[in-house]
Amino acid sequence: MPEQSRRVAAKLHTHPLFQKAHKILIYNALWDEVNVLDGYDLSHTDKTFILPTVVGDGLELHRFTYGTQTRIGAFGITESLGEAETDYDSIDLAIIPGRAFTPDGRRLGRGKGYYDRLLPSLHCPTIGICYPFQLLDDIPTEPHDHTVDEVITTEQ
Repeated sequence: MPEQSRRVAAKLHTHPLFQKAHKILIYNALWDEVNVLDGYDLSHTDKTFILPTVVGDGLELHRFTYGTQTRIGAFGITESLGEAETDYDSIDLAIIPGRAFTPDGRRLGRGKGYYDRLLPSLHCPTIGICYPFQLLDDIPTEPHDHTVDEVITTEQ
């Protein structure tokens, strides 16, 4: 899936919302997720990326730029040791992972609810990105599940 990951990531990188955003919430991909920064040169950008860190039942946000130190955190996910980001209103765009999405933005996560608790605090556009096989016509949802504004894959 590395080639497909690069194609989906490239589509994200050329998206107008990504192009104009200065501060972007991203995620570090697990083996079955699109690598958001695949092919993106962190050393030559004026963008600030924000990575979530699992703390208890929630997510803390930390800045991640070229050279920022990281560690392996909860669930084997790489987390930023950069400065904490507490000004959620300054985030211009949020890229949200999921196990599956529907074209209208419904999202199936991993069942812990981390992003469902975070999303109400964000006041920016949200984009889910996924492989084509993760885009489904319907998925089970609960009343507490939050949707994303748009979904990007290579098949759209």
